[in-house]
Amino acid sequence: MRKLSFIFGVAIIATVIFSSCSKDDANPPLDNASVVINGVKWATRNVDAPGTFAAAPESAGMFYQWNRKIGWSATDPMINSNGDTVWDSSTSGDSWEKTNDPCPQGWRLPTLDELNKLLDTDKVKHEWVVQNGVYGEKFTDKNTGNTLFLPAAGTRASSNGTLDIVGIYGFYFSSTQFGNMDAYILAFYNNSALSTYGNRLSGRSIRAVAE
Repeated sequence: MRKLSFIFGVAIIATVIFSSCSKDDANPPLDNASVVINGVKWATRNVDAPGTFAAAPESAGMFYQWNRKIGWSATDPMINSNGDTVWDSSTSGDSWEKTNDPCPQGWRLPTLDELNKLLDTDKVKHEWVVQNGVYGEKFTDKNTGNTLFLPAAGTRASSNGTLDIVGIYGFYFSSTQFGNMDAYILAFYNNSALSTYGNRLSGRSIRAVAE
């Protein structure tokens, strides 16, 4: 009986430790999941399913349409975080409402101003790199040496959700709208990176900033 109790106790401890590690890997604590680049605190991983971070800095996470709290797979087959497969090409409002922000607690979508701080070449260097086999853009704070990697996850087309240009382009939404159908985004390809605008109904990556 004593031996059985000991084995049972060890099993419980192992289960608790494994569960804690798994949870931390998927949703790392705020102090271990951020890096400051030019005064802005960025998450080190893309947003995955609503309220969670991707498993690693190189992971694509999920794609989001603007002002929708529904993630779409970054690989095919196409499926969203609710288990649906029908792409929504209807309009999605004129502002990204807080209730539709898919970032984990304590995080939010970046603004256009915050994207532009990342692109300030006087203070931040950016370069096209391959990190652990994944193509993307690395941003380095010239003052501190802090780095931020954004994978070139591609996009899903606004009309039907078709997956495209994976590993070639990266597109990251801001919370700032542009006109009636577009929003400002961070776009990069090779060593070119800029803030521009694109269709709100396209599926794009999200990299959060601290609230």
